[in-house]
Amino acid sequence: DTVGTLIGCAGKSGLIQKDGTIPNCKEALFADALGTTVGAMLGTSTVTTFVESASGVAEGGRTGLTALTVAVLFLLSLFLEPLFGSIPSAATAPALIIVGVMMITPVSDIEWTEYTESIPAFLTMLFMVCAYSISDGIMFGILSYVILKSCTGKIKEIKVTTWVVAALFVAKIIFKAL
Repeated sequence: DTVGTLIGCAGKSGLIQKDGTIPNCKEALFADALGTTVGAMLGTSTVTTFVESASGVAEGGRTGLTALTVAVLFLLSLFLEPLFGSIPSAATAPALIIVGVMMITPVSDIEWTEYTESIPAFLTMLFMVCAYSISDGIMFGILSYVILKSCTGKIKEIKVTTWVVAALFVAKIIFKAL
């Protein structure tokens, strides 16, 4: 889920470089892993990167100051929780719709006439919604990408890392079925 969120936020902020890499990606993933580990040791719920980060990026947040501001506001919200608890969940729907629109914007960059690219992209989005999991959506997208490229004779376009990730996903499916 973190990788999907990172790619989405980096794309929204224009941080993805021409070769497809994200600057400081390793540090971002390390911070997320550290937060998850420390959170688990302290007995908290899962600490992870949230897709809502895209709304901060869309408003111009590019530095740690944005994260610090959000952290302070979260801390202050602890004292206002009874008030926030009285707000019906339906009242948050407009904000979620706006975040969804911001997240779907990069879909226009997909080459929809190249089916070995567009079908995996579509399946990724479909499975994210149906499986209620970003990582499962990415898994089905990568697997369909490898299958389509292999079946259409474009096997040389598949990078080694994509093969490795696809093999890991197949192993995950097999172990989950056992």
